[in-house]
Amino acid sequence: MKTKGILLGLIFLGFISCKKEVVKNVESPKISLQTNLQTTVKSYTYEELKPLLEKKDDKIYVVNFWATWCGPCVKELPEFEKLGKEYADKNVEVLLVSLDFPKQVAKKLIPFIKKKNLQSKVVLLDDINEDVWIKAIDSTWSGAIPATLIYNKHKRKFYEQSFDYKTLETEIKNFLKPNILE
Repeated sequence: MKTKGILLGLIFLGFISCKKEVVKNVESPKISLQTNLQTTVKSYTYEELKPLLEKKDDKIYVVNFWATWCGPCVKELPEFEKLGKEYADKNVEVLLVSLDFPKQVAKKLIPFIKKKNLQSKVVLLDDINEDVWIKAIDSTWSGAIPATLIYNKHKRKFYEQSFDYKTLETEIKNFLKPNILE
């Protein structure tokens, strides 16, 4: 019985110690953080992110702009995760673009991703020229979040709103219709 307790104690201590380790990989002025649990958040300028917002393949892309400090953003994240899982076989891909502060990635964003067990790809938009990239993403965007871009090679729609699953799924189904007719 004591052996089991000691073994469990060692496992617990090992888990705690590896959870604290954060490795910074700075290859350029951009930030790329990785923990030993393989949670990575790549940092992009708008010019680097732009190709991810303009793909012309057969997928439907759902790009959600959010931040850990935004209550409505956090509330709707499970809806995007559910959509990503349920529509993966229909060629739908979810990308979560964090607008968190770059200096808080290690302290807030990565722990948040782990705590919420986010499976969608999460990237950080680190570009101080928000007057440029907000309007470039959509001319009607005020800059408020949550905001979502849904697009495919034929159609593009921007939403400056929160989503519940039913509304989000309805929008995806509208994007799926033209793909069926092709």
